[in-house]
Amino acid sequence: MDKIRVVITGLGVCAPNGTTMDEFTQSIKNGISGIRHQPDLEALGFSCQIAGKPNLSEDRIGQYFSPLELRNLNSTGIVYGVIAGLDAWKDAGLNIKHNEEPDWESGSIFGTGTSGIDKFRWAINKIDDLEIRKLGSSVVVQTMASGVNAFISGKLGLGNQISTNSSACATGAESILMAFERIQSGQATRMLAGSTSDSGPYIWGGFDAMKVCTFKHNQEPEKGCRPMSATASGFVPGSGAGALVLETLESALARNAKIYAEVLGGHVNSGGQRGLGTMTAPNPTAVQRCITSAIKSAGIQANEIEVINGHLTATSKDALEIENWKTALGTSADDFPYINSLKGMVGHCISAAGSIECVASVLELDQGFIFPNINCEDLNPEITKLINPKSIPQTLVNKSFNVLAKASFGFGDVNACLILKKYNHG
Repeated sequence: MDKIRVVITGLGVCAPNGTTMDEFTQSIKNGISGIRHQPDLEALGFSCQIAGKPNLSEDRIGQYFSPLELRNLNSTGIVYGVIAGLDAWKDAGLNIKHNEEPDWESGSIFGTGTSGIDKFRWAINKIDDLEIRKLGSSVVVQTMASGVNAFISGKLGLGNQISTNSSACATGAESILMAFERIQSGQATRMLAGSTSDSGPYIWGGFDAMKVCTFKHNQEPEKGCRPMSATASGFVPGSGAGALVLETLESALARNAKIYAEVLGGHVNSGGQRGLGTMTAPNPTAVQRCITSAIKSAGIQANEIEVINGHLTATSKDALEIENWKTALGTSADDFPYINSLKGMVGHCISAAGSIECVASVLELDQGFIFPNINCEDLNPEITKLINPKSIPQTLVNKSFNVLAKASFGFGDVNACLILKKYNHG
């Protein structure tokens, strides 16, 4: 029996450099950063006082939530996720169901790392002050990891699988693969997939304490995140959400929906924190196996990959990541595909990183461009020993191509890799 083909028909994003698809598209094409100085981080004595945070007005937020829902709503991850998710659903040309019957054929896999840390802190203070009766009814939904999906599925009336995954930085890419597998197995017609991450000092503080964030660019925030650069000094924290609608090709054609790209396959695995793998460092063997297994799942050859949207966090592991790609693909320095990293423009959006970066990847495939790598005018010599600098574009490349690989590698030595293909109509 032929495999069910799965395509992407809707996109939504709430990113530091764009909270609508038009704004985000223009930003990534033009190398526009959304990283800004954060006065609250400075006041709290953070080493890294810059971050990527979506810019949303109260009016914009009010378009997605009722006045009752907005009362005491202070979980930024839920706000970002609902906006990206509902925008993706609308972009796919799908209606919100207001009747009593759920949409049994549609579901959602929407991940997060944490939810409602600000709400947690507020609630803990209430309990410590013996004011438990003043907690109100919104604490639970804002602080449970699945809160974002509870909001989304209720607003859309989804009746298929509703699940929240959490795999650190690999969460977003993993959610898309899980949605893909749900559809390809014949258990759903369409799935919303994505991930979100809270913003603010309570989510970013732990990373600052680990000394993995840069402290050298507090006065020039847009220069702070420098993937593949010789002067990279750690990642810049970010936040936001990305969302994609996946559905069967048959359903998309029947609806005459716009098709952005096709999902060919993918793979997730773990390095088990064995060998060179640790809680914070990837096991190279596992990374390479994840890539090669994704290629096998997609039914393509390694040399068909023309663009890589990497994880590339602006840390000392960037060169190792490129070495892993080179080994897995079996390519020479001169034949290495184009590679780019969105993090120079948005920072490391943690659990939302993979989904926001997947939205950017799909835009590249659909519109035929490769967005520029910013802040790496001084390429790391360890990287240029491995691949030709021409593979790392620093200006926009307008080029139609067919196959893109997107990978996310996460805290805890977990990996996810997706293979996406341009959909050729007709």
